[in-house]
Amino acid sequence: MMHIFNLMASFWLGRLSLKALPPNPIQWFGASLIILVPGMIAVLLTVTKRWKWLYKEWITTQDPKKIGVMYILVAIGMLLRGGADVALIKTQQALSVGASHGILSASHFQQIVTAHGTIMIFFVAMGLMFGIINLIVPLQIGSRDVAFPFLNATSFWLFFFGMVLVNASLVLGDFAATGWLAYPPLSELRYSPTVGVDYWIWSLQIAGVGSLLAAINFIVTILKMRVKGMNFMKMPMFVWSVLGSMLLVAFAFPILTATLTLLALDRNLGMHFFTSGAGGNMMMYVNLIWAWGHPEVYILILPAFGVFSEVVATYSKKRLFGYTSMVWAIAAIVLLSFIVWLHHFFTMGAGSDVNAFFGIMTMIIAIPTGVKLFNWLFTMYRGKIRLDSPMLWFIGFVVIFTIGGMAGVLMAVPPIDFQLHNSLFLVAHFHMMIVGGVVFADFAAITYWFPKIFGFKLNETLGRWVFWLWLVGFLMSFIPLYILGFMGATRRLDHYSASLGWQQLFIVSGIGAALIGAGVGVQLLQFAYSIYKRKDNRDKTGDPWDGRSLEWSLPSPVPFYNFARLPEVSSRDAFWEAKKSRLKDRRKYEDIEIPKNTPLAFMIAALAFIFAFTVVWHIWWLAVIALLSIITLIIVRSMDEQTDYILKASEVEKLDSLYLKGAKL
Repeated sequence: MMHIFNLMASFWLGRLSLKALPPNPIQWFGASLIILVPGMIAVLLTVTKRWKWLYKEWITTQDPKKIGVMYILVAIGMLLRGGADVALIKTQQALSVGASHGILSASHFQQIVTAHGTIMIFFVAMGLMFGIINLIVPLQIGSRDVAFPFLNATSFWLFFFGMVLVNASLVLGDFAATGWLAYPPLSELRYSPTVGVDYWIWSLQIAGVGSLLAAINFIVTILKMRVKGMNFMKMPMFVWSVLGSMLLVAFAFPILTATLTLLALDRNLGMHFFTSGAGGNMMMYVNLIWAWGHPEVYILILPAFGVFSEVVATYSKKRLFGYTSMVWAIAAIVLLSFIVWLHHFFTMGAGSDVNAFFGIMTMIIAIPTGVKLFNWLFTMYRGKIRLDSPMLWFIGFVVIFTIGGMAGVLMAVPPIDFQLHNSLFLVAHFHMMIVGGVVFADFAAITYWFPKIFGFKLNETLGRWVFWLWLVGFLMSFIPLYILGFMGATRRLDHYSASLGWQQLFIVSGIGAALIGAGVGVQLLQFAYSIYKRKDNRDKTGDPWDGRSLEWSLPSPVPFYNFARLPEVSSRDAFWEAKKSRLKDRRKYEDIEIPKNTPLAFMIAALAFIFAFTVVWHIWWLAVIALLSIITLIIVRSMDEQTDYILKASEVEKLDSLYLKGAKL
């Protein structure tokens, strides 16, 4: 009888059982937070009777501005989750020395390190980037919408449910203890028999497909939906940087999808693509994952470069220096980013000729990056510089990115990399490039464009406190890691001997991380205080310090239809032409097609989550149902022809008049 019961339980629940619940108090605390926060939001929505509003205005929306806001909100939430992981990592490294073994087990520590890397890259950096792209690109190219609104909504909800799946591992099961790129053989079933690696695979698979769909959407949007007169060499630099980034996504993310699929087949169907003992090749995995992984660095950094190009020109009150050279630098980075991946494993025995080639390519790709840096500095030269917080983020970026870049040039030399590979020196370099380059740019962008999207400004005093806490904390946190790397400290280190003399540096690094945490706290306070004081901080001018891109010609906040009358441009300074044409424009208003709200994007992504979760736990009957349901909904969507409603020209004229008068609609 017991055998029959076990067979039935295995069929209906797969590997899921009470043993999947968190095994220790720290994990119970994390699980309770993951359950408590959504629960509190649900109670708040119930008490305020806002469920219908949430459904109609946000869950079913196809408006890229609302989708952009949701991307950023999810990314900020995951920044807090990733920050909590950092607190545990830094505490463990500061305390786990000699006879003391800190607060975490070795396995739990490795899970936290893996989750931190995965979340910060895929659900913070990528989320902030796609959020800003959704908010700004249509406005800068003079478009009322993106090319494929439904695809855009589906992309976001796949990103969202990928995030949910990562955090589900806190409640049921565990997460990968392999590092954030899950190299075989450690990620193979023999050495990671629990569900952790499967959570990692399928959360990235869902979010990765969403990123690929978003890239296709924005490539078509930029190529086909630019306003009349805006040829390629009249596009804002941010749009150029997004185009380069999205082309990289379109070419790189299919590699990630294929690699994760092969690893899943190894784990679930007994195949041996990466198991060397059975005819596979684990180095093929390393090559494939970095053939995606290094372009991913530039996928993140190129839009950041575009943001700084906008910010520096605006707050220097000058045209961007060297526009054409900046465009060619983006093109060079896009091409070169695919021929430097092997510098991530110089130590793997590829041979001196191969190592020399990739070392040289790594140094060459620094040239177009240097071109951009000097162009920004020349833009500032003799400019009327105003050091508001977006410009402070740029200056912080220059400091940190320069330090990180010099460390990267060091590691581009294979003999030096042999000494520094797998050390904390590498960790410091990577964080300085990604945080100092990408996250600082995202914060600058949010501050810079916040009044254009929401109609009021963020508090500048608190913004300056945020910047200085982040900058000082970041330098305190990662400069010691360079020193520790030279001293031999390896990454993912959870315990070390007291005789090595490393503890003081780990403590300093932990204090720096605490300052960053304080910066995040002040950042949340800045948002809350600015919302509270929004009536006193209305954006009345419509443009910050002569911003030249087209989006600043629109009222603040931007109308839901973007442009009442599509502008025409004939130069790179589209803002001035649009502002001038507003006074003289006598063209008639036109009917506007606006996509209807639809729940199908949310439903497809939710079913993708169910499919992934059930594959993780081997609940195959439900996985099949979810997969068939996804296919059915896609077919239903493809047959749905009535997707837009028409806003009549007379209504557009009335709305435009109200918006220009500052009415709240």
